[in-house]
Amino acid sequence: MDLRVFTEPQQGASYDDLLRVARAAEEFGYDAFFRSDHYLAMNAEGLPGPTDAWITLAGLARETTRLRLGTLVTSATFRYPGPLAVSVAQVDQMSDGRVELGLGAGWYAEEHAAYAIPFPSLKDRFDRFEETLAIVTGMWDTPVGDTFSYDGAHFRVENSPALPKPAQSPRPPVVIGGTGRKRTPALAARYADEFNTPFLSIDDARDVFGRVRTACTDTGRSPDDLVYSSALVLCCGRTDAEVARRAAAIGRDVDELRANGLAGSPAELVDKIGTYADAGASRIYLQTLDLTDLDHLELVASEVAPQLG
Repeated sequence: MDLRVFTEPQQGASYDDLLRVARAAEEFGYDAFFRSDHYLAMNAEGLPGPTDAWITLAGLARETTRLRLGTLVTSATFRYPGPLAVSVAQVDQMSDGRVELGLGAGWYAEEHAAYAIPFPSLKDRFDRFEETLAIVTGMWDTPVGDTFSYDGAHFRVENSPALPKPAQSPRPPVVIGGTGRKRTPALAARYADEFNTPFLSIDDARDVFGRVRTACTDTGRSPDDLVYSSALVLCCGRTDAEVARRAAAIGRDVDELRANGLAGSPAELVDKIGTYADAGASRIYLQTLDLTDLDHLELVASEVAPQLG
């Protein structure tokens, strides 16, 4: 079971805050450091203000050596597909091939309004998402010396040199997630290397994984080609008092976190992660909301990770 650190910097974090967490994650042996791609805090002041996901990851690419780096998830409404392909390929080069692209359709209307980003209808967002997937992966997959063209309803590409190329071959992994019943599984079956369930119960995660596996089979792809993962809020402690302190620090209730997240003692976390493994997950993203509490990450690395298969 891979354990990855997943942060929400829009809630209030500077680049230096994220660098400290990423370096700690690397030191403690975590598989990856991921961050959200949002520009507006949710139910918080969000001071000192948002940091850009791909600028952050470019910096971390030069200041870490082993960690995988990526987004859960970049919104397809934020960037045109051609420049996005360029940015991610460059960060992949800067990291010597450690980048992963989590990509979604976009959902948070308020942040679009706050930062002058158009927010189309749900159908149009999914159409743009699908075309972005086709263009980004198409550009990366185009051999050097060839050109890439694409004619979609929202985007048209004419004779692009499709440069630069990522360091990874054939390309950086693409992560798609969500709970959609039709289009999301179909897009995952066509484009994803990993499918992620965001903050779902074990039963719901199992159901969504099943829909993706069925979509893969329907398209002639082996369902086992994909990595299946879950993102869950983290709140671990050696004692009940420590768990309660960490829950209070992020404004959450312990009982609610025990029901809906990864909360409790290291032994409780091991047991619950095991149930997600039984549901099909081989990777867990630990949503880490208090970025000042590096001891929290050290505890999980030392007392939870060694007990996982």
